Amino acid sequence: MRDLLAITLQKAGYEVTLAEGGAAAMEAIRRDPFDAIITDLRMPEMDGIELLARLRAQESDVPVMVITAHGTIETAVAAMKHGASDYILRPFDIDVVELAVERVLNGAEVARQNAFLRQEVDRGWDAFIGTSKPMQAVYELIQRVGPSKASVLITGETGTGKELAARAVHNASPRRDMLFVPINCAAIPADILESELFGYEKGAFTGAVKARVGKFELADGGTIFLDELTEMPLALQAKLLRVLQEGEVTPVGASAPERIDVRILAATHRDLAGMVETRVFREDLYYRLAVFPIVIPPLRDRPEDIGPMAEY
Repeated sequence: MRDLLAITLQKAGYEVTLAEGGAAAMEAIRRDPFDAIITDLRMPEMDGIELLARLRAQESDVPVMVITAHGTIETAVAAMKHGASDYILRPFDIDVVELAVERVLNGAEVARQNAFLRQEVDRGWDAFIGTSKPMQAVYELIQRVGPSKASVLITGETGTGKELAARAVHNASPRRDMLFVPINCAAIPADILESELFGYEKGAFTGAVKARVGKFELADGGTIFLDELTEMPLALQAKLLRVLQEGEVTPVGASAPERIDVRILAATHRDLAGMVETRVFREDLYYRLAVFPIVIPPLRDRPEDIGPMAEY
C-alpha cells in the first residue's frame, strides 16, 4: 500500500519519501522538512496517533493525513484532537487520496499566507497621494515596468514612499494575486538576516528547534521587497546574487538548494553607485538589481502635492 501510494503521488508530480513506521518517519522528519505526511493508524512500535502527538509536541504544524482500515468514531476523534488534517478509510479510491493531498497542501499554503497577511494588515499601508508632474512620471514608470519580470531599484530619501512604489509595481504585475513580502534589511541584525531571508533547517544552529520558512520561499510566485538593501553584508550580497542568477535559495543548514520563482524589488536612501565605487557594495549585484531604476522625489520638489496630502 505504501509503494502504491508513492507511485501514484509521484506520477501526480509530488516528491515522496517513504518510511516503514512511526520511528522511521520521525527520523526522516528530523532530517528534512515536509509539506505533508500520510500515515497509517496501526503500526508497530509507534502508531499514527502517537506520531501525531509527537509532532504536535514539537510544535510542528505540518499537515498529517491518517489512513486506516480500522476506523471507528473513537479513532477519528483521537486523530482530529491531535491535529490530523484528514482521515481516510481503507479501502479507498486512489483519486480520493490525490484530492485529499491537494486539499491539504492548498489549505496549508492558505494558512501560511493568511498568517502573513494578518501581520501586514496590523502594520497597515497607504496608497500614493499626489498628482504633480514628478509623481506622474513615477506612476508612468511603475506602469511600464510592472508587467515585466525585471528587477527594480527604487531610490529616494527616507519617507518618500519607496515601499509604496514597490507595492504599486507588484500590483501592476501578473503576480498581483500572490504575496508581496517586504523585509527591512536595516532593522534585522546581520547575523540573523540570512536565516530571515533564506530560512533554516531544524538544528541548523542553537535555538533552531524546528525548520523555518524564509522570506524568499514565502514569496515564491510573488514579489520580495528588500528595503535598505545597502545594509546587507558583503557575504550575504554574494548569496543574493546567486538567487538572482540561478533562481535558487539554500536554507541555513540545508544540503541542497530549492528552486524558487520570485521577483526582487530593492530600495535604498543611500548613493548605491557611490558605494559600488568604494567597494562596500558588489558591482555585479548592483547591475543585476538596477535593471529598471525608479527615483521617488521628495515632497519639497513637488509642493503642489502638500495640500492633498494634508487633507488626507
